[in-house]
Amino acid sequence: MRISARPRPTVHSNTEKFILIPFALIFQPKLGMQRRMHELSDFELMDQIKEGVQESFAILIRRHQDSLLNFFRRLGANNDAEDLVQETFLKLFRYRFEYRPSAKFTTFLYTLARHAWADRWRKTERRERLYGLLESEACETDDGCMSPTRARLDAQEALKRLPDKLRMVLVMSLYQGLNYEEIAQALDIPLGTVKSRVFTALNRLKELFHEKPND
Repeated sequence: MRISARPRPTVHSNTEKFILIPFALIFQPKLGMQRRMHELSDFELMDQIKEGVQESFAILIRRHQDSLLNFFRRLGANNDAEDLVQETFLKLFRYRFEYRPSAKFTTFLYTLARHAWADRWRKTERRERLYGLLESEACETDDGCMSPTRARLDAQEALKRLPDKLRMVLVMSLYQGLNYEEIAQALDIPLGTVKSRVFTALNRLKELFHEKPND
């Protein structure tokens, strides 16, 4: 049986938080086998993971989850640290066949961790730019500045009212963190079309943002 790469929820114990996803708990090796497997190097565990040995992935997660958690917390991602650890391990499984023994395992792992961090930052930064733009727009209304929370809620409502093709490119850019080239490839449309749709979507979003509910 192969390991599924679908995201799983965080699992908590009574004494400490574990980033272990359920299959890592379910497929823990038996005690005698566990002792032997814990003696394996990271490279040897990765080799077994490529062969579909679920227990090896569980051990690798236990071995490195705490250091990854501390890594993300030092970067200031206190609220997102656990999610980022899970994303890193999911990336590790997804790219397991790209790992080569010539590279140190922790170098490979933390490269994936940096990518997870960059992806999260890029998504957040793009959303904050949009919210900042709309909040400044809100200050130009006759009612004066609305609260940031109200502005964000109104922005989300306006986004829902966009035509599908405009909403799609904006969501892929702002929420999924894809660049224009990636969006063009995913939607099978020219790069220029993506840029045009994003520009149109942002302008239409501003118009919807200023409309009254009964307009």
